[in-house]
Amino acid sequence: MTQIVLNHYTRPQARRQLWIGAAMAFVALLFGVEQSIQWLAAHPMAARGLEASVVAGLATGLGAIPILFLRRPTAALMAPMLGLAGGMMLAASLFSLLVPAVQIVAASATPWPSGIVTALAFLGGVSMMQLIDRRTAHAHVENVEAAKVLPQVGLVVAAIALHNLPEGLAVGVSAAAGADHGMTLGIAIQNVPEGWIVASAMIVLGAAPLRAAGIALATGLVEPVGGLFGVIATSLAGAALPLALAAAAGAMLWVVSHELIPASHKPGREAAGTAGLAAGFAIMTVLASAF
Repeated sequence: MTQIVLNHYTRPQARRQLWIGAAMAFVALLFGVEQSIQWLAAHPMAARGLEASVVAGLATGLGAIPILFLRRPTAALMAPMLGLAGGMMLAASLFSLLVPAVQIVAASATPWPSGIVTALAFLGGVSMMQLIDRRTAHAHVENVEAAKVLPQVGLVVAAIALHNLPEGLAVGVSAAAGADHGMTLGIAIQNVPEGWIVASAMIVLGAAPLRAAGIALATGLVEPVGGLFGVIATSLAGAALPLALAAAAGAMLWVVSHELIPASHKPGREAAGTAGLAAGFAIMTVLASAF
């Protein structure tokens, strides 16, 4: 890439080729956007799934706004906040993903074989997240302030992206499948305190408040990427829709078990973390009943 840029300035022929390549890439991008718009217009449920993941992601930026006026949440406050997020994600994976998948399988002509395959898809979602976690260098947000050596911003952002990707996937799958049951609203609600936590971690790493809020918003926009994968999977699934729902539920459960529960139940914070977890599950119960 460096050599291409140097050639751009040293040789007119290379400069012309670079501009031609850029123009072709721009035309291809416009064509891709146009085709995507047409496809979403022809598949309204898919468009709904993508919109839902965008709304949920933007809520992270909304939650980052307090960092402009308030200090970083204390450790005592972070425990119930993380527990709340975990409880809502746990309930959402059950009510909006796993239960609809089980209902579809139970009504099919082959409930036993289909149930076994659906369970394997659920475990596949868990395994996928475990594999990504092992192969992606990252540093957890809740450990930033307690770390003896502050991690790089990129590692923290990678951890946040790892957390937000399955959220977007789950929201996209459930909304596109017509099984939202309050998941979009629930994930958006739990993303608000998460946005505050993420932005405050950026403050600890040396970012100015406005930049910290901007980074939190940018990490939230990872969710539409996951939502896009969820929409595509749902659109292509057909009879295999329970598999997509179960895999998304497994990915969500991994995040709750591997990240949120341990972060909210550190020594001395177990009671607060459990209270937050129960409150989050209760809120999602109300949302699932109302929607």
